[in-house]
Amino acid sequence: MSSSRKVALLALLAVQASDAYLNLVLPKRISEARLSAPDAAFATELAYGTARNQGFYDYVIEKACGRLVSEIDADLLCAIRMGAHQLLVLETPTHAAIFETVELVKRELRASAGGFANAVMRKISEFNLSGWLERLEKEDFSVEQFLSIRYSHPIWVTRAIRLALESDGALDELKDALNADNANPKVHLVTLPGRTAQVGSLLAGPASPIGYTLESGDPSKFPGVADGTMRVQDQGSQLVTLALANTKTIKPSEQWLDICAGPGGKAVLLAALAKTSDSVLTTNEITPHRAKLVATALRHSGFEATQLIQDGRALGTSLRFDRIMLDAPCTGLGALRRRPESRWRKGDGNLKELTSLQRELLKSAWKQLKPGGILAYVTCSPHPAETTSQIEWFLRSEKNSLLLDATSVMQDLNPGLALNPNRKTVQLWPHRNGTDAMFLALLEKTNG
Repeated sequence: MSSSRKVALLALLAVQASDAYLNLVLPKRISEARLSAPDAAFATELAYGTARNQGFYDYVIEKACGRLVSEIDADLLCAIRMGAHQLLVLETPTHAAIFETVELVKRELRASAGGFANAVMRKISEFNLSGWLERLEKEDFSVEQFLSIRYSHPIWVTRAIRLALESDGALDELKDALNADNANPKVHLVTLPGRTAQVGSLLAGPASPIGYTLESGDPSKFPGVADGTMRVQDQGSQLVTLALANTKTIKPSEQWLDICAGPGGKAVLLAALAKTSDSVLTTNEITPHRAKLVATALRHSGFEATQLIQDGRALGTSLRFDRIMLDAPCTGLGALRRRPESRWRKGDGNLKELTSLQRELLKSAWKQLKPGGILAYVTCSPHPAETTSQIEWFLRSEKNSLLLDATSVMQDLNPGLALNPNRKTVQLWPHRNGTDAMFLALLEKTNG
């Protein structure tokens, strides 16, 4: 499976060099290499497993070679991480893992680096996964440092997840939450309201009442996805969109706005819900490229919407809206299992800029909302600075704002959802709900 290893390495190097997304780069590489289904599966496991466990593998590599990973050439380090994944998680026979890694380095990187790769891989192979974990446990690390290395999260991310769980009275779930980010996520599909989809043997749920799980296979080739009656969409995204439409009875000819609509997943579901309720959807995106993605997604499923291409912070429109979806740009910490590379890209230095943007978008969306209208503030992040802190700030800033009970709305959609009944905002979790870690607050503009 040396071709699989080459494909995985080249995909990881592209992600590393140009901030590309693994879920976009890898399928293209697999297609170009014309890998068989088993080889494609192996390449996928290599690439995603290496990206998810990067932090732990860097600890192992530093111990094995006696130098900091920052002192190792980035491309060589990437190849050795892949080798470590084969040895410690995939349990590839030691000889094969070492030989294939060294040959890959000499063939695809530099022949001169083969000796170093060989020496490090042999050192790594002296312990299995349990042995390396035992070594880690003996280190003089704080709890947060240990968990960050053990579960391969930057320490600022570990701290953010800890704070979110602690504020929810669920600190004992921290290990489960971190571990869930390193599990292979299921492919979730949504059946679009008003459309008849052939679901076949798909498993219903578990979180969304209109959601299904695809156990295996290429989702783009599933009949419902191909004909536009279904879409690939995490069930957390389905739930927050359904919640906006189900908060209170929809009146005829309501005006709805998706203010940050790209790439279009929630917009398509909103369009389906709007059509079944005689409402009108407007979508907005700041760039023509992202607006085109929204239009393409809508068209594929047979929907139309008025499209705006404007900065959501200064939206110029004569319309006023009854319901607004604000899926705000965020750190994306709620989708680390689907985009494992993103955890290594951002630092908490990005947070100040993002939270400022979120507040500007909240203020702008509020101006576009009619009295009595509903604003759904959504982030794919559990970070308190992007979630509960933003809502607390907003309620202090806008005296005519009322925080609705999103938990109750969600429980009406799915009574079996594991939610905290003592809070009005909703924080979903992969380890609890099988969804991305979506946050939802529902805000009503009062007449006062």
